[in-house]
Amino acid sequence: MDNKNKLLRLKKFLLEKSLITPEQLLEVENEIELSDKTPEEVLISKNIFSATEFAKIKGQVFNMESISLTDVKVEPEVLNLLPQKVAKNYEMVIFERADDQIKVGMVNPQDFMAQEAIEFLAGQQGLDPTYFAISLNDYYDIFRQYSGFKKELGTALESAREKFSEGEKTELIGLDETTDNLEVIKSAPVAKIVSVIIRHAVEGGASDIHIEPKHREGRVRYRVDGALHTTITLPDYLYNAVVSRIKVLANLKLDETRKPQDGRIRIKLNGNDIDLRVSVFPMLNAEKVVMRVLDTSAGVPNLTELGFSDYHIKIIENNIARPHGIFLLTGPTGSGKTTALYSVLSMLNAEGTNITTLEDPIEYYIEGINQSQISPENGFTFASGLRALFRQDPNIIMVGEIRDNDTAQLVVHAGLTGHLVFSTLHTNSAWGAIPRLIDMKGEAFLLASTLNLLMAQRLVRKICPKCQQEFKLPSSAEKVVIKEIENIPAEYLKDFGGKYVFYKGAGCEECGQTGYVGRTVIAEILEINREFRDLIARDFTMDEVRDLMKKQGFVTLMQDGIIKGLKGITTIEEIMRASIS
Repeated sequence: MDNKNKLLRLKKFLLEKSLITPEQLLEVENEIELSDKTPEEVLISKNIFSATEFAKIKGQVFNMESISLTDVKVEPEVLNLLPQKVAKNYEMVIFERADDQIKVGMVNPQDFMAQEAIEFLAGQQGLDPTYFAISLNDYYDIFRQYSGFKKELGTALESAREKFSEGEKTELIGLDETTDNLEVIKSAPVAKIVSVIIRHAVEGGASDIHIEPKHREGRVRYRVDGALHTTITLPDYLYNAVVSRIKVLANLKLDETRKPQDGRIRIKLNGNDIDLRVSVFPMLNAEKVVMRVLDTSAGVPNLTELGFSDYHIKIIENNIARPHGIFLLTGPTGSGKTTALYSVLSMLNAEGTNITTLEDPIEYYIEGINQSQISPENGFTFASGLRALFRQDPNIIMVGEIRDNDTAQLVVHAGLTGHLVFSTLHTNSAWGAIPRLIDMKGEAFLLASTLNLLMAQRLVRKICPKCQQEFKLPSSAEKVVIKEIENIPAEYLKDFGGKYVFYKGAGCEECGQTGYVGRTVIAEILEINREFRDLIARDFTMDEVRDLMKKQGFVTLMQDGIIKGLKGITTIEEIMRASIS
């Protein structure tokens, strides 16, 4: 059934049930005509329905029971009852089998050719299918489970199932994590499972691995391009053994399960050095593990590779050439602040310069830079380390984060005494660093004398280049965007010639049907010039701040994102998500 006929059936149902207004329906029809998307894609992208809600509606319209498959893990032998090519061609999956009964999820309930294909395959194997309407999102999540990762891990899990008897499985569930159980922890199936989880996280470009307990099982999730995706579930009898294996690799205490622990794992994978920063956290009846994945072999990316715009790179280059003062980078956790600081320090790394850092933790090791790991439990904090660092004859100091009043005051002191200081702070905007530092007992007149540059940044997902297509903004978003464009300095818009077109990814194999591949930076940078110094040193109003920003040609986070959106780098949805605090 084509999109037009589907829309006719849906249109009648939605209007009869008052689930959509005529105005909304007209907007949906227009976008379908312009983009050749399915009704489902448009209705969900406009937030008129959630994926689960629309699956129920499809079931009602086409007389088929609906089901949600969110976080459902399908056994490989069940999934592979339907060949991957057939699943892709007809957008359907087999997700459950009980004896000769199978359950089939269909994105398009009225696709009779799909049902014929299932009936033929089921008849050959003596199976009886039952059909369910599912959302497109759930289909993509299940379809990803066809990957080699699932097969490889499935083999390891099957090996574990065969190796451990029922009695041993019971012991593993209640594993007391003493040295008596080291042989279990180091056993081939458990070691293989951990190895496969780590390797596929690295190969899949994950920034974090989450291994967390659920009721009677464990769940493994990868954070890719900022979003968490469930990859597999672990049987309950193996969960504690997997956690213990990771603790062994990270040199953590096996018998300590009531306190958080932090460690590191270093491995070599495909010739590359990979660092895993491990955090183990006690939960109600088990421990949760999160591993940050750091590819140290890749080196520190430069500012262009991180996604900084040319106009921002020029400002940064001008300011880091100053002999002293403070460069502050702000943003929430996970916004790429530390990586950006490493990039800037790499630009300054030279034989005649003493660069020393205080970090928690050290994420990348850079040749030629003196890097120090703080240890609060031993009295080595940012503040105490900074006091000692003044006696190390540094030219440039990097303090991983300003966390308390003492550190804030010492950073200002370092900037006053001839050092170039780099640090980070948790604020929502570049200007927000000023009131935050004053709140941390920083004297306004001293801040005015020492601050050189304030920068805020966020990470947004990049559009997949393989399936990029033009995208017409919804009217509500268009009004916001046009208003922002009107306030962007004209020099940054000259390349577009007054034609403003936005893009999004349609979804393809290359991007796992998400429409996104990788991430980039959006940023705002404020230079503290003489006018701003005068303003900071006295009582000021936000109107005065905004006037000076406009005079300086300041580009806000959202405006930098919009410029990147016009260049086809990211989507308006990502820009709005990241820049609206």
